[in-house]
Amino acid sequence: MKVAVSIPDPIFDDAEQLARRLNLSRSKVYARALKEFVANNNGPSLTEQINAALDAIGEQEQDDFALEAARQTFERVEW
Repeated sequence: MKVAVSIPDPIFDDAEQLARRLNLSRSKVYARALKEFVANNNGPSLTEQINAALDAIGEQEQDDFALEAARQTFERVEW
């Protein structure tokens, strides 16, 4: 599919140099970059990742010392 996009000159220049260095077409460079960007941003959200980690850990016994330390810290922090 053909598409027209606007790209800042410095990024365009860097992509041109990369295409020449790798002996790739400009289209191939942009397609690879976009593919990687989409792959890196299509995963679970940070919240989903944190929830999954907490589920993996499971319920833990409350630590009274840690709870008291956290309470005192929150009291000292200006919100």
